[in-house]
Amino acid sequence: MTTVSVPHPEQSPPQPTPQTSDKERRRTLISSFLGSTVEYYDFLLYGAAAGLVFPHLFFDKNIDPFLGQLFSYMTLFTGYLARPVGGLIFGHLGDRHGRKNILFVTLMVMGLVSIAIGLLPTYATIGVAAPITLVLLRMIQGLAVGGEWAGATLMAAEHAKAKSRGIAASIAVSGGPAGAVLSTLVLGIFAGLPQEQFLSWGWRIPFLLSALLVIIGLYMRYQLTESPEFEAAKAAGHVETGVPLKRIFTVYPKQTILAALAITGSLFIQALMAVAVVPYLVDHGLIEQQPALMMLTFSAFLHIFAIPFFAWLSDRVGRKRVMLLGAAISIALIFPMFAAFNSGNSLLIFFGFILGNPIIQASMYGPVGAFLAERFAPEDRYTGVSVTYQLGSVLGAGLAPIISSTLLHLNNGWGTTNIALYFIALMVISALCVVLDDTPNREKTRVIDASEPV
Repeated sequence: MTTVSVPHPEQSPPQPTPQTSDKERRRTLISSFLGSTVEYYDFLLYGAAAGLVFPHLFFDKNIDPFLGQLFSYMTLFTGYLARPVGGLIFGHLGDRHGRKNILFVTLMVMGLVSIAIGLLPTYATIGVAAPITLVLLRMIQGLAVGGEWAGATLMAAEHAKAKSRGIAASIAVSGGPAGAVLSTLVLGIFAGLPQEQFLSWGWRIPFLLSALLVIIGLYMRYQLTESPEFEAAKAAGHVETGVPLKRIFTVYPKQTILAALAITGSLFIQALMAVAVVPYLVDHGLIEQQPALMMLTFSAFLHIFAIPFFAWLSDRVGRKRVMLLGAAISIALIFPMFAAFNSGNSLLIFFGFILGNPIIQASMYGPVGAFLAERFAPEDRYTGVSVTYQLGSVLGAGLAPIISSTLLHLNNGWGTTNIALYFIALMVISALCVVLDDTPNREKTRVIDASEPV
């Protein structure tokens, strides 16, 4: 057995990384997937409710409906603004004290916030305190998610064999669409209630059900072992030195900026599909609310498998090649996707959802987990991946509902064409940043078992 470790940019190479058993790898993958599923069930459930429920219940009914929806999307955006802060806080703790305990905390916080939202009085009951409290809860949610994505992805990637790091990281990433499946499915079931009952109590049940999911997720995370790469860095004495955030912008400034912009386009379409498309279809009379939610649910289900497929492909031909292919696919298919949505034909609308999630979004997003992890040394990686991903998330996903809603209401008569052109511009920028990133390939410079083909 021979091992090769990622050398720290400023320090001597760390000790050989402890090898992880197949049983531990499987447990870590399952736990990372389930934990991310629960986390994103909570986070994306808020996104779905922001377009369908909150404008009716948490703002003055006398304001213009467009403004009510815009204000609701702005409360959604506060969660994205909080995510980089959460990434800094939990990333620092994760790089100093390990991944496992931090992931336990972030999951618990998310569950408590969702339960609180499910019990929150509306504007009719407590007035302006309702949207203010909603914003505060959303910000706490954002803090927790800021630490979740990187931690779950790293636990999966750092336990994996070198030849399968991309697909291992993608298993945790796939928890996002799995959470979307659960959130839209549960919300869609209750959306079938009469509108008065749905807005009175039906929308609250999906938030309260979070308690059960969190208990399952916490149990799974309690069973985990710590990341072997973190343990190796700690044993080498690298963990106790320096401030991770300072190092991110002094040792890795180019990687951080380029990687954040490289993922912006795929995160924009992710949030557009999860939050804005169903309200658009319903508000324009193109389809009813419940079937639209079910179509989104099915596309998110396919998304769970599409992300690992493109990640697996990146293990075979390289991250950058797959991400550039994904950018080209996205640019080619965005206009057909919107044409399908605007057709008013149920079958074509369903086809539009399939284009949007498992093809357009997944094709560039699949390799992202490993792509980001390979840009930072283990002792800086939690912070680096958190900061990079959450910056991209703010610029892409966080602004998506606000920008798309604003572009739809421009007076040029182009409607969704405005959104498509904006998305293409983002994808061009993302692809250019992938090309410009010249970080040394770490896919084969972590722990390599010489007895295994790489």
